[in-house]
Amino acid sequence: MTEKELPIDKRPPSVAHIFQERVEATPDREALRYPVPTAGGPDDWHSYTWAETGRRVHAIAAGLMALGVRPEERVAIASGTRVDWILADFGIMCAGAATTTVYPQTNADETAYILADSGSRVLIAEDAAQLAKVRERRSLLPDLAHVVVVESADAVPAEGDPDGWVLSLAELAERGAAHLEKHPNCVKDTIAGQRRDHLATLIYTSGTTGRPKGVRLAQDTWSYMGYTIEAIDMLHADDVQYLWLPLSHVFGKVLLAAHVRIGHVMVVDGRVDKIVENLPVVRPTIVCGVPRIYERVYNGAAMRARAGGAARFRIFQWAAAVAKEYGRVSQENQRRTGRATVPAGLRAKHAVADRLVYGKLRELFGGRVRALVSGSAALPPDIGYFFEGAGLPILEGYGLTESAAASFLNPGLANRTGTVGKAFPGLEVRIGEDKEILLRGPGIMQGYHGLPEQTAEVLDADGWFHTGDIGELSDDGYLRITDRKKDLFKTSVGKYVAPTEIEGRFKAVCPYVSTMLVVGPGRKFCSALIALDEAAIMGWAKENGIPGGYAQVVADERTIALVDGYVQELNSGLQGWQTVKKFRLLPRELDVEHGDLTPSLKLKRSVVEGEFAALIDSMYD
Repeated sequence: MTEKELPIDKRPPSVAHIFQERVEATPDREALRYPVPTAGGPDDWHSYTWAETGRRVHAIAAGLMALGVRPEERVAIASGTRVDWILADFGIMCAGAATTTVYPQTNADETAYILADSGSRVLIAEDAAQLAKVRERRSLLPDLAHVVVVESADAVPAEGDPDGWVLSLAELAERGAAHLEKHPNCVKDTIAGQRRDHLATLIYTSGTTGRPKGVRLAQDTWSYMGYTIEAIDMLHADDVQYLWLPLSHVFGKVLLAAHVRIGHVMVVDGRVDKIVENLPVVRPTIVCGVPRIYERVYNGAAMRARAGGAARFRIFQWAAAVAKEYGRVSQENQRRTGRATVPAGLRAKHAVADRLVYGKLRELFGGRVRALVSGSAALPPDIGYFFEGAGLPILEGYGLTESAAASFLNPGLANRTGTVGKAFPGLEVRIGEDKEILLRGPGIMQGYHGLPEQTAEVLDADGWFHTGDIGELSDDGYLRITDRKKDLFKTSVGKYVAPTEIEGRFKAVCPYVSTMLVVGPGRKFCSALIALDEAAIMGWAKENGIPGGYAQVVADERTIALVDGYVQELNSGLQGWQTVKKFRLLPRELDVEHGDLTPSLKLKRSVVEGEFAALIDSMYD
């Protein structure tokens, strides 16, 4: 990827402007593709052109205006990732309103809190389950004038609902069509009146501790993101991008800004259990994801090889080692000489491994992927080198909700695993005295909604956003994240430990791990809680004659001995004070449903430490 000269500083004031420009520029090109389930067979795939997308979006925008929604008023979306989410979001933007995002997994109490705190006037709810959350707490939501339900069959008013309080998305579009007949220029005039500083989105941080905070992102933020992603050449007009990420999360949301600017095909299906099935059908050229997805692909490939017998597993292990070496050497030569060359012997081994292993892996992704993008959490470097060597380069990036997700990204032709790449054009970067990363630029939030004191804690008077992340910036502009400032801890012997670095290394060593949590603040040594990947460890247990369910398997001495071997391998590469002296295997995987992980799969350290406090204490008795 190379930066191109583009008029970033002459960008329009809102993403709605960019959307309108896109519809007018390429009306007949395919914009969105989405699945339609069929009875007992494979999904049908349907598409919208940009012109069809524009008509649907304008109808939703006009429908919201007909309901009385005014510029910068909030309209919430509580839904999984689907094409209707995108149409609704663009409709809200074109109505001049601001989107409040709500994860569909959010419980009723927190959903009500977000809607009340944001002052949302309308909720676009996916189905009856999302409707029920607000219906139960309607007395706490005096500002919520309407609920629009995406699934028409679920848009059923109940006894006690005010007249017109519940309607379907189809009915909203019908009202919009009628409103457009009376006021044909209402949407275009509203778009024309939008300013850069108008509120566009309220994204509530998923909250690893306490109540979530609403991050205020302006219209100009998304306009900037659309233009700057084009400038770094991440996406091309002929790309097919597969989007499964939660759109309530800023990582998914920023991809929509790039989509309208670049005009490529976006294939939308948020069903995580369909990813493996969809990839060979969609045949994407770009896939964005979180590290856990790539870790699972790698571990799944290893487990399938193991299931194929000892010889096949040895071939996979050899090929994996070759891929990692190839990835490291080619990147190092690219850094030193500008050419990603490798020695002839390694090149020959790589060619054999490509025929035996890597080609099959690329086919699992559809055979056309030119790059994978990873964000939201740290990618274990060994995973990155493996995919690089297998011809599926993972471009790691970095950003936060407060910086609209995208602040850094690795250049594709000069990818540097272990870093998050270079800063986006227009973004200023500074490393503080305590090594905290500071950012300033048009992608940074306006502040936390209704929380001036908490805003001042992270956004200083000069406009610098204090990220809370610790990092290092190379002479040529590559950023390496070393840890979260709040996660660093000091042992009782006075040594600082960066737990996420250790956890990332373990994921590269152990193919059975799902999550590792390193603990030890104020203690004499580091210990760890380890959750294993259920599918991987149960497959190993079956091969080794270990009976029972997951909890029984992880309690078995043979499983503990297996993991201990990987822990010792981890420790061999650590400083003495970093080594994990003791560990405990958790009786279940950590997940969103139990509250262990945020919806974007970030670990809630304090929650897990609290739930398993007795296990932690047992390691220090």
